[in-house]
Formats: sequence, structure tokens, C-alpha cells
Amino acid sequence: MTDVFGLSHKDAGSVTGQTRHEQVVFCSDERSGLRAIIAIHNTALGPALGGTRFYPYESEQAALADVLNLSRAMAYKNALAGLDLGGGKAVIIGDPAADKSEALLRAYGRFVQSLGGRYFTACDVGTYSEDMDVVARESSYVTGRTLAHGGAGDSSILTAYGVFQGMRAAAEHSWGSPSLRGRRVGVEGVGKVGHRLVDHLVEDGAEVVVCDVSERAVERLVGRHPQVRVVADRLELTASALDVYAPCALGGALDDDTVARLSATVVCGGANNQLGHPGVEKQLADRGILYAPDYVVNAGGVIQVADEIEGFNMDRARAKATQIYDTTLKIFSSAAEDGVPPAVAADRLAERRMSEVGRIRGIWLGH
Repeated sequence: MTDVFGLSHKDAGSVTGQTRHEQVVFCSDERSGLRAIIAIHNTALGPALGGTRFYPYESEQAALADVLNLSRAMAYKNALAGLDLGGGKAVIIGDPAADKSEALLRAYGRFVQSLGGRYFTACDVGTYSEDMDVVARESSYVTGRTLAHGGAGDSSILTAYGVFQGMRAAAEHSWGSPSLRGRRVGVEGVGKVGHRLVDHLVEDGAEVVVCDVSERAVERLVGRHPQVRVVADRLELTASALDVYAPCALGGALDDDTVARLSATVVCGGANNQLGHPGVEKQLADRGILYAPDYVVNAGGVIQVADEIEGFNMDRARAKATQIYDTTLKIFSSAAEDGVPPAVAADRLAERRMSEVGRIRGIWLGH
């Protein structure tokens, strides 16, 4: 592999060996300070779609590992969301508060455009709809733009809505009712997605406990919902008596220690790549904790921005995101029938669709 950012060949090999990708592109523009990686995992169902994460990774190896994991998850997410889109993701290495600029975003847009439509980008951690408007000045393959520019706007709206639908399905499966009324839900991270999820939970009558590393985010939430209880950190939250644990911050929330500590019956949240390592899904199942696979329940955001490709309509996108409830129930039922964790059942369902539809797309059209 080309050693673009000083990543050793040894380290790169150990990271990229985790999973097979169709294409990984390293993007560098010295004048603007752009250092980005675009990963396309799978285009069996169509062009890859996934957001752009702008984050101060401690190393290029960490950035590469993240973009590979995230792009793979997008392939599975898009498949189970019923979209004719493959999986991709991009990361920009840097502090968005200090390094983001018009020149950097436009340089990034040129690299997206250079892929000729194999990859559509959108917002993610550290990027916003306004940023996508800037990227779109150099690329035709941008979604998640502002409403003023004909886009879908903030994708966290339907991300949170979809997580809530997945949580309703988990409640139906666990307690026989799709309501969270009277249930204690612990939400870790009340940023873009988390605070909107809390809105849905409060409206549904849940008792909500939250934590976030950002005091400002917590203050903003409590200002809207003073009945929400705040705890100091993730350790205190996961040690609390909960019915549902909702990780809505960065990935890897479900490690060995957290799983052992949890009292919750259900885990259902908006964060990507929640399982700290392979095997955690079995630990959850062995403890009788129902895990709603993250890429299934947080697909509302990609549904929202994907709808933009054919001309955004919020009612149509919301109706499709509502189907996350049925998809999640189907996965729980399949997992129970096959005697496997829900994460395994979800993977199998996604892989089946990618294989079956991907084969059909290979039928020769005569040109």
C-alpha cells in the first residue's frame, strides 16, 4: 500500500487485512491541509454512500482502521435499509474546529468528484449540511445538503427517529409492548442524534438518564427537558439500573467491562460500530441482553440523505425510516429461530440481499 501519510507498510497491512474493500483512496492537498481517506467497501447494490467524518485521529493507522470499519458497516446498513446503494465512508484527519476551511472542503470535493460517482458523500461526526454545500461546489456526488440548496438537511433527524423505532421493536420483543413508557433509558451522548432521541423518549413517557463529555450539550438538553437526570460519565451511566442502554457517542461502547456491568435488558443506540470486538454480541446474548444491531437501527440518517439523490421528500423518507421497526423485529425473530445473536442474524440478512440483488445486477443489458 502507498505510504501517503507516513503509515508504515507493516501497520497498514495489519489494518487492511481485517476486511475486503473494493477501493481505498488516500487524498492529500498540502496547501489546504487536507488529509483524507475514502473507503469503498462494496458496490454490489449500487454506488457507495456514506458520510464524511472530520476527526483528530491520533494516527493515520487509527483513521484507516476507522474508515474501513465504518465503510463496511455502511454496506450492511444500506442493504438492510432496502436502498440500492453500496457502502462507503470517508474520514478527514484533523480538528474540525481548527482545521476546517473552504479550501480544504473544496479540495476534498475534488477528490470525491474524481471517483466518477462510485461514492456519494454526506455528513458525519465533525461535518454539517453547510459543509456539504461547500463540498458540492466541486462535486456532483454530495448528499445531506441544506434545505436552502435542495438537500435533506440535518440527517440526525431521521437517525434519531430510526433508533427510536428500533427501540420500540426491542420493547415489543422484550416486554410485549412497543412503548417505552415507564422504562428507564440511559442515553450516552446527547449531541446531534442523542438529544433528538431524548425528545422522542420523553414524548413517549420514558424515564431518561444521560451523560456526555460536553457540558454545553448537557445544559442545552436539560434546558429543554428539566426532568432528565444527568450522571457524571459513562461508567456511572452503565452501572445504573437501566431498562435500555442507548450508546449515541463514538463507537466501541460495548467492551468486555461494560457488558459485564450492564443491568439493562436492551441495548439500542445511534452510535456506529458499538461492539468493541468480535464476540461481544455473544457475551450480550449469554447475559440475556437484547442487542439491536447499530447499523440496522441508525439507518434513518442514510435513508434521509439517500432520498435526496432523487429529489428530497421528507414524508417519503420518514415513511421508509418507519420500516426500521419491522426490520428490527424481523431480525430478532430470525435470531431466535436460528439460535444466534441478533448481530449475526442481521449480517446474514444483509449479505443475502447483497448477494441476490448483486447477482441480478450482473445480468447483461446489451451495452
